[in-house]
Amino acid sequence: MSWEPSNDGLQQIITILKESQSPNTATQMAVHMKLEELNQYPDFNNYLIYVLTKLKTEDEPTRSLSGLILKNNIRTHGNNLRPEIVEYIKHECLQAIGDPSPLIRATVGILITTIASNGGLHNWPQLLPSLCDMLDSQDYNVCEGAFSALQKICEDHAEVLDSAALNRPLNVMIPKFLQYFSHNSPKIRSHAIACINQFIMIRSQVLMLHIDTFIESLFNLSSDDDHEVRKNVCHGLVMLLEVRMDRLLPHMPQIIEYMLMRTQDSDEGVALEASEFWLSLAEQSICKEVLTPYLSQLAPILVKGMRYSEIDIILLKGNVEEDDMVPDREEDIRPRFHKSRTHTIKSNEAGAGVEDDDDDFDDGLDDDSSLSEWNLRKCSAAALDVLANVFREDCLPIVLPILKDTLFHQDWVIKESGVLALGAIAEGCMQGMIPHLPELIPYLISCLSDKKALVRSITCWTLSRYANWVVNQPQHQYLKPLMEELLKRILDSNKRVQEAACSAFATLEEEACTELVPYLEYILQTLVFAFSKYQHKNLLILYDAVGTLADSVGHHLNKPQYIDILMPPLIDKWNLLKDDDKDLFPLLECLSSIATALQSGFLPYCDPVYRRCISLIEQTINQDMACKQNPGIDQPDKERMIVALDLLSGLAEGLDGHIESLVANSTIMQLLYQCMQDALPEVRQSSFALLGDLTKACFQHVHPFMSEFFPILGQNLNPDYISVCNNATWAIGEICMKLGEETRQFIHLVLKELIVIINRPNTPKTLLENTAITIGRLGYVCPVEVAPYLPEFVRQWCTSLRHIRDNDEKDSAFRGMCHMITVNPAGVVPDFIFFCDAIASWVNPPQDLHQMIQKILHGFKTQVGEENWRRFVDQFPPTLSERLVAMYNI
Repeated sequence: MSWEPSNDGLQQIITILKESQSPNTATQMAVHMKLEELNQYPDFNNYLIYVLTKLKTEDEPTRSLSGLILKNNIRTHGNNLRPEIVEYIKHECLQAIGDPSPLIRATVGILITTIASNGGLHNWPQLLPSLCDMLDSQDYNVCEGAFSALQKICEDHAEVLDSAALNRPLNVMIPKFLQYFSHNSPKIRSHAIACINQFIMIRSQVLMLHIDTFIESLFNLSSDDDHEVRKNVCHGLVMLLEVRMDRLLPHMPQIIEYMLMRTQDSDEGVALEASEFWLSLAEQSICKEVLTPYLSQLAPILVKGMRYSEIDIILLKGNVEEDDMVPDREEDIRPRFHKSRTHTIKSNEAGAGVEDDDDDFDDGLDDDSSLSEWNLRKCSAAALDVLANVFREDCLPIVLPILKDTLFHQDWVIKESGVLALGAIAEGCMQGMIPHLPELIPYLISCLSDKKALVRSITCWTLSRYANWVVNQPQHQYLKPLMEELLKRILDSNKRVQEAACSAFATLEEEACTELVPYLEYILQTLVFAFSKYQHKNLLILYDAVGTLADSVGHHLNKPQYIDILMPPLIDKWNLLKDDDKDLFPLLECLSSIATALQSGFLPYCDPVYRRCISLIEQTINQDMACKQNPGIDQPDKERMIVALDLLSGLAEGLDGHIESLVANSTIMQLLYQCMQDALPEVRQSSFALLGDLTKACFQHVHPFMSEFFPILGQNLNPDYISVCNNATWAIGEICMKLGEETRQFIHLVLKELIVIINRPNTPKTLLENTAITIGRLGYVCPVEVAPYLPEFVRQWCTSLRHIRDNDEKDSAFRGMCHMITVNPAGVVPDFIFFCDAIASWVNPPQDLHQMIQKILHGFKTQVGEENWRRFVDQFPPTLSERLVAMYNI
């Protein structure tokens, strides 16, 4: 292990390390180049470890930096380093683990876990035994350094440490760590808990053997003076709640009382960790039972935790009321994600069309990029939200008095937390809040003009949580004032308020739908004025509000006076944006909604929009091909292709037959053929949506490609990719309706897969419905080919379609079923009751379909005879028998 550096080499490296700490970008670039050059020399890494561990004369930041550069080298070139160099580095790390400097010890620890990750723990067999021995050292620095390294190793390698791969080191490690819970140094106690905490969620066998000792040791440390120790105790208990509720249950009252204290800890980190406990407890079935006695203590603590701290207000520039003229910094603009098109079917069940709209909770609390990380305020609000969902109206006697005290408070910080709390309970306590809303909603509307911007912005969010109630009150009593005030806030002089108002307005649009039609002109004028006023970040949210408006009012937007207000500013933006500008995406999404809503009203704009979409897809495909041939080239951003495909779908759906001439004069079918085979599922998902829409709009251009497209459709009937599978299934159904009997030659490519999907447990509702409709449509055009398989799918088919509304898709699917039953009546006999249930779901079937169904029912009755038919009908629920008599006269 004897290696000595040369003086010149050492000086050269120290100079570079000093230069790299310079704030000057040019200097840093030069340093980066030099480091790359030095990596050509094998013993460069020996110098780096030498500076870190041996060069005590140098200042600590420089030594630490040397270790961090070494860490990056090991991460990048670790497998190419000569074995003797790696051995030298390992040896030096273990020697230096007890360096007097905490910074150097921490750096050595990071280096150790990097080497272990890179080469595998099994290639460093002496590491764990050496570190565990060092824990017994009388030298605090050695003990702390070893523990710090062990904590990092436990974080990175919990699964391996718990497996047989390394001969189960935890058998020794966990009992050893437990001994250190009572060490006199808080740092050591903290490391010991943190190490064991890593093994809770993976339910490590060894930990489960010692679980009672562990829990008892945590309890003993519950009132520790050190905040890191308290934080780790809380974190351990939160995880145990999920993994070993059985062991905590006997101590639940004490744990809850402890967590009530810790949620108010003077250290925000501890308070945040303790607040997580309530989120976790709410998911347990025993929550209501164990927490009821403490709810009156907990609720005020949570509401207090929702207040902005003084630091928050400084970070949020909470005292800057007007900033709408200040341009945004690029780094403040968070990435946004495009939601690709999915073909869904409207159902009869209340709320069944809503996929999952629970993600608006955090949006309302997203204060700013500097604060968008999880904090006590958000955690407290989320906890109140989930607990309101557990306790429902039962928590109102406790929460309402708190709301009264806070909502009307003179101090704006307290008032703001009250408005947030009122929004947080909206979902769980809606029924119980209804009597209070006629008084609260006007008060909240008045808060929209509060002089503090942070009060105005949270009020926007809270009002959006009650939008559904507002929209359902008679004579637009609250809708009109709310809409007018929100539109004023969209033009607020504060950017955070603009953002909150735009998001709230989009929620209101979704709830109100066509109720907004009388106010369209006023709404459009406000939104268009905002286009000229907004800075970069809010412009992106404004596009969303405009797109949502178009989705909500649909064809009512197609009036010349509205089009004249809305389209010119959008087309101006469209012309300004270059193809590689990220802002093009939200604008494309917005135009897609508008094209679908305006239908023929979009014709004057469709030509340039269509051509640009084609060009965006072409550019992406070409760049993709180029980077496959030449790995040095940047990967294309596929999102622009996805958004362009979706806008083309919007055009096809909105313009219908009018798109024919555009399709005829373009390469869209060849592009679609490539997109349908893209590696990225989202690209395929949007391709199949477009294929279905083009099939409906201008099948003559799709028809020639059937033998190329069908095999690809068949390969994508894989329910592991739900949305891709869903859109491919829907497209097959649309194609066969146009293709008719010609579908026969392709049925073998898709039918088996569709039958597998419809019989798969836990298949999402939308996919089941689309699969059933497509099987029905295949049966409609080729009954002879599909009918033999009836027994394999008829029961699932009937249960999938009993909830969907009367529409064309349901119509063609049921006609297909009737054709198939006519071809193979025996196939449906065992499941005939399900067929009866499904046909009863029609509200008013078209006359000829009605006759087909009646004929099948009467045929079945004649076949089995009066006596058997009566016995059969006796099994029906009474409502079903009555419905069949009323509808089909049987």
